[in-house]
Parts: sequence; structure tokens; C-alpha cells
Amino acid sequence: MIATVSRKAHFNAAHRLFRADWDFEKNQEVFGKCNNPNFHGHNYELIVHVTGPISKETGFVIDMKILKDLIKLEIEEAFDHKNLNLDVPEFKDLNPTAENISVVIFNKLRPKIESNLELKITLFETPRNSVTYSGQ
Repeated sequence: MIATVSRKAHFNAAHRLFRADWDFEKNQEVFGKCNNPNFHGHNYELIVHVTGPISKETGFVIDMKILKDLIKLEIEEAFDHKNLNLDVPEFKDLNPTAENISVVIFNKLRPKIESNLELKITLFETPRNSVTYSGQ
């Protein structure tokens, strides 16, 4: 039997969408108000989905306490109340779009979850805008 379990998490973070190799006008044209040189913030909602066989021994796909602690350590502590552009090393040379944030989260969690389990990340930047990434 295969099942998907999901854990929801939350973090607040600021960012600026821009490319250093573009002038302000080009950045403004492409990124609009998200190009604010003083940054802007979001209340991100994260859902981590793990799919795999249900253990005959435990009844779990993954122990939710382990998943909760992993998300807290790897994501919430690293991103919450941070300026993604300035405080998070993964975004030193990577534009912190919702798409790129999702990929970074996936890459931080993937090595910590058993390889026989599938991982999928859904990140809500706003209640109406989300990105889903599963490693492809």
C-alpha cells in the first residue's frame, strides 16, 4: 500500500526579485514592485508531501515527528524572519523567486529523507500563488 503524508509549515521572509546584471529599469519592467530595493516580505505556507509504502511494522510512511523536526531545523530555522537575499547563503547568486525557493527547500530536504520515498514541495507565497516542485 502506498500513501502520501503531508506536513504544513510556515515562515516569514523578505526578498527582492532582481538581476544584478540588469539596470533598474529592466528589473522594474520584469519584476515590478517585487524589485523594491528595500525588499518586501511574505508569509509563506509550505506543505511537504512524502509518498511511499506504508510500513507493516509501524503503519507509517514516515514518522511525522521526524518530518516535523526536519522541516523546523532545515527550513523554518534557516528562512524564518530572514532576508532571503542577504541572510540565506543559497540565494547569494540565485534570485529568490517562489520557484527557486521551492527548489532550494526540496534540495535541503531530499538528502534527509529515505531515497525510497518520493518528496514533493508546495510553497504558497500568497494565498493565491503557489509553486509545486518534485525534483524534475
